[in-house]
Order: sequence, then C-alpha cells, then structure tokens
Amino acid sequence: MVHERRAVYALAALSAATFCYVTTEVLPIGLLTLIAPDLGRSRSEAGLLVTGYAVVVMIVALPLTRVTRRVPRRPLLAGALGVFAAATAVSAFATSYEVLLAARLVSATTNGVFWAVVFPVAISMFPANIRGRIVARLSIGNALGPVLGVPLSTWLGGQAGWRAAFVAMAVFGFVSCIAVALLLPSVTPQQRAGDIGPMPDRPRFVVLLFATILAVTGAMGAFTYMTVFLLDVSGFAAASLGLLLFVQGSFGVAGTWAVGRALDRFPLGVVLVLLGLLTAAMLGLYGGGASKVLTIPLLAVAGMSFSSLIAGIQHRVMQVAPSTTDMASASLSVAFNFGLAAGSLIGAGLLATAGVRVIPLFGGLLTAMAIALLAGHEMSRRRGRNHMPDHSSWSVRPTRSRDAEKPPATSVRT
Repeated sequence: MVHERRAVYALAALSAATFCYVTTEVLPIGLLTLIAPDLGRSRSEAGLLVTGYAVVVMIVALPLTRVTRRVPRRPLLAGALGVFAAATAVSAFATSYEVLLAARLVSATTNGVFWAVVFPVAISMFPANIRGRIVARLSIGNALGPVLGVPLSTWLGGQAGWRAAFVAMAVFGFVSCIAVALLLPSVTPQQRAGDIGPMPDRPRFVVLLFATILAVTGAMGAFTYMTVFLLDVSGFAAASLGLLLFVQGSFGVAGTWAVGRALDRFPLGVVLVLLGLLTAAMLGLYGGGASKVLTIPLLAVAGMSFSSLIAGIQHRVMQVAPSTTDMASASLSVAFNFGLAAGSLIGAGLLATAGVRVIPLFGGLLTAMAIALLAGHEMSRRRGRNHMPDHSSWSVRPTRSRDAEKPPATSVRT
C-alpha cells in the first residue's frame, strides 16, 4: 500500500512537470507585446523564442535520448527538470534578446529527453492492464498547460512584467524537480516494465507517426489562429475570447481524464474515434462558424478530442514501439513539434492569402487524411493476413501479459 501511494504521488509530480514544460514552451506567445519592446526587438523576432524552441526539440530529441538510454531514470528526469528550471530562471533575468534566446534553447534541449522518458517511466510504476489510464492521468498536466498555465502566466506578465511569469515557472520547475527526485522509484532502464512495447510493429509505428504529423499540422494550424476566427468569422467580442478558450481547454482536460479507461480496451479504436470527432469539429467550424450557437459546442468538441487524442496516440506509440519505448516517445515528440511548426506556418500562409475562414477546412481535411491512413493501413493488413487476425490492434482482451507477471517498479526501494 505504501508503494502504491508513492507511485500515485510520483505520477502527480510527473504530471506537474509536464504542465511546466507545456506552459513554458509557449509562454512567449502571450508575452510577445511585453518582451519585444523591453529587449528592443520586433514581435516577429520575439516569436522566434517559440519557433527556435520547437526546432531544437526536433533536432536533439532522438540523439539525446539515445545517448542517455542507460542513465537511471530518476536522476535523468530530475536533472532535465533542474536544467529546465535553471534555464527558465536565466530567461527571467536576461538582459538581452541573445541571452533570452540562448536560455530558451538550453531549456529546449531537455524537452526532448523529458518527453521521451516520462511516459515509459510512468507506466512502469503501475500494472500493465491500466497503462492507458496512466497515460491519460499523466496527460492531465499537458492538457492544463494551455487552459490554466498560459492564461495565468500571461495575466501575471501583464500585472508584474513578463519576467515575473518566467520566475513563476522557474520556481514551479524547481519544485517539480525536487518532487520527482524524492518520489520517483530508483530503477535502471533495464528494470522497467515499460521499456519495450507489448506489440512491437515497425510498419504500424511508422504509419502512426505520419498520421500524427497530419493530425497535429491540421489541428494546430486551426488552433493557432482560432482567436482570429472567433473574432472575424463568428463575430464574438474580444472580451469573450478568454471564456471561449477556457471552454475549449477545460473540455480538453475533461476528455483527457475520461479517455483513460477506454484506451486500455480499444487503443486504436479510441484514436480513430477522436480523429473523427476532431475532423467533424473542424469541418463544422468551417461550415457553421458564422453561428455563435454552433461555434461554442464545436469549439468544445475540438478541444476535447485533440487533447484526448494526444494521450491516445502516446499510448498507441508505446504499444507498437519497434524498439524501446523511450526512443518511440522521442520520435513522437519530433513528429508533434514538426506538425506544430508546419501547422502554424501553413496557417499563416492561408490567413494571408485565402482568409481565416478556410483554416478549419484545411485542418479538417488533414485530420481526415490521418483517419484514412490509419484505418486504410489496418484494413490492408487484415486483408493480407493468412493467419489468425490480431484483434489487439482494435481492442485489447484482458489476457495475462508478461509485464503483468513482473513486480511493479514501485516495489524497488530508493
């Protein structure tokens, strides 16, 4: 019982750490108008604080994860959080744009390793039959970043200056670092049950990464310019934007919490259903976005389905990982950041040429392509099999796995 309680506390600490990373990665977006004049730079140059961060994650995630594969996970995660918090503190007191950018890039180098390791570590602390639920619980911190962390940090920056927002995230990062160092079980990579996926499958893994790029590119292209859409197409007043985005984010948190149980039984089915809901919401915004009455529920469905989808894809990636789950998670981090950057870039081009109304159409078409890719690949595999079909891809039967026979990692004393 003591070890089970400690595992729950450790999971909460890891979820808090994901909140820190997600909030800090996009923190400059809400503070652009404060950072740029204070450091004597344009808003576009200040925007590079986010773009450069994503590019560094894409470049270093895989090589750093490979280099650190044999490092015990507790010092690795605590060390990454410590460097992240220190770099965020340097950002808060940066006297020039160059120092701020350098500190952000140092923080980004820890991002790829953190996301590669945190999910495999989390599932290793619990029985194998509830992995989907644990992934969803850990993803709560991720989902809370946009709905709670970014608005509060932006408000704090407006009240006390942009540096105060970075100080707050640095303090939160140091607290998370200490909590992880104290609560996480002391295990080596070879001891963790979450090191290897239960159904390693390279073709499925590759197809899932491409589907992720399509889905994230489409969704982030729409979400990046959602405020413009709500103002220009839906006709909402500027004063109502905060509440509308809160609705979108809060439904994302609720959906992430609720999807956990279904993930353990229907790993691929959940991903396809959520992609379908996201597609319907995007296309619905394109067709009915001029109606305030329709826009609000469509916005809620879009937020719920996308946040839940991230948890679903993460869980599925660790199921079909062809090698180790940390390398698979690092690959997913690269795919996600690529989609984020591509979606923002393409969305900006559409905004300048075709107008904001078509951006949800673009997003819906890309998420529909992701559905077609995943479902089409699965159907082609089933048609081509000459042996008994593997039903575990669509639903997981409650069978006894090798992981379930192993003692949970939480029984390892520190």
